[in-house]
Amino acid sequence: MDMSLLPAVTIAIPLLAAVLIPIVGRHENIREAVTITAAVAMLGSVLAMLPAVLSGSRITISLLPMVPGGDLALRVDAFGMVFALTAAVLWLLNSFYAIGYMRSLKEHAQTRFFFCFAVAIAAAVGIAFSENLLTLFVFYEILTIITYPLVVHVETPAAMKAGRKYLAYLLVGGIALLAAVIVTYALTGTTVFVPGGFLAGSGSALILQVLFLLFMVGFVKAAWMPLHGWLPAAMVAPTPVSAFLHAVAVVTAGVFGVVRIAGWVYGMDLMASLGLGVFLAAIASFTIVTASLFALTEDNLKRRLAYSTVSQLSYILLGVSMLSVAGMTAAMVHIPIHAFLKITLFLVAGAVIVSAGKECISEMKGIGRKMPVTALMFSAAALGICGLPPLAGIISKIYLALGAVEGGMPILLLVIIASTVLNTAYFLPIIHTMLLQRPDDERSLDSVTEPPLVMLIPIVLTAAISVWIFLSPSMPFMDLVDIAIAEITGSVIP
Repeated sequence: MDMSLLPAVTIAIPLLAAVLIPIVGRHENIREAVTITAAVAMLGSVLAMLPAVLSGSRITISLLPMVPGGDLALRVDAFGMVFALTAAVLWLLNSFYAIGYMRSLKEHAQTRFFFCFAVAIAAAVGIAFSENLLTLFVFYEILTIITYPLVVHVETPAAMKAGRKYLAYLLVGGIALLAAVIVTYALTGTTVFVPGGFLAGSGSALILQVLFLLFMVGFVKAAWMPLHGWLPAAMVAPTPVSAFLHAVAVVTAGVFGVVRIAGWVYGMDLMASLGLGVFLAAIASFTIVTASLFALTEDNLKRRLAYSTVSQLSYILLGVSMLSVAGMTAAMVHIPIHAFLKITLFLVAGAVIVSAGKECISEMKGIGRKMPVTALMFSAAALGICGLPPLAGIISKIYLALGAVEGGMPILLLVIIASTVLNTAYFLPIIHTMLLQRPDDERSLDSVTEPPLVMLIPIVLTAAISVWIFLSPSMPFMDLVDIAIAEITGSVIP
């Protein structure tokens, strides 16, 4: 197959699955086989492009002519591959998990669920592989619309209310993003991403500062405060949705967009001259600390994890704000690191719901005695986010610390330290409750067991991959980040 076709093929695979899933929907085994087959095929397609990208090549294809400098077109580069590879691996693992979860709880509308999931992953990969702002906008809005049925899946009044909030935030963000794309095109006559940026000299400082604010509102999926309310509300969705779309695909699309804008539209030099680094640092610092404080107050496990996600996503914004090689490295590498650690935590939350029917931390006393593997995987991933080796979370924190010093913003070290303390404060009580506390009624745990293997194995694998990232500095994720950094800065990672 012509290598240039692979980006389109990669997106077409889940879309084909989305066509087939409703056709075979009455036969759940076939429907689930279609999902797994598509996930395997998409991962294979992504991996097939990996050697070329690691060698420094880009793979491009134009899908639909629209306007000069703004065709619907795909380009696979190193940074896009970071997102796509993360999403592809986790779609496969989460698909197995989702099958076990949805069957165990006898959830309704499973055909709709898997259909929306397939379209959503196609949109996420489309964002990763977008050659320009217009293409990114199209896939970004598809992701918004197709994830709405997943958020409201249970169809309770609370779910419908959460869905309205979800759409209100994300559609308003989409309008802002469209406005930003139009202004960018009006200023430059192009929307094609260029390493190091292409906006320099295209408008006054005020125009470019306002444009950056439009982009930030547009990328509301990054869940920075105060535009974060949709994310905790969306935790009413089934746990596989919370785990994948709201720990990986949707939120990652937001922070991915911010990094794209900083490195491929503005460029770090222009960002610095406009004072945008300080602006972004203020947003990120406020979000990191405040969201962690909110997490401390939540007894519902999924909502505590949601506020943790809000905080952790702003690590990526904080890294960008430093406008340094190490800071940008932290921003890029935190995308897969956070994804694998956080999805482990969400998968455990779902396993506890399936096996014990418990959603609140205060109800999970001693549950680790009945679910030791599950509780240990949660503990490992939580400690990884706190920065304890051998989990990968420490890598992000080290690069952030280096980036703060390198970027001349040492005060941000206080934010990193405060975040680490708060991470520990909201995770350690959960670990203590699960592993060390005795239940109020020992008999309440008599029927509790580990979740089915189809759910347990993905939990173990996502945690194991987090260890692998830490132990293997030359693994593809790190190599891809090195290439992306070299593209936008011309620097070499020390």
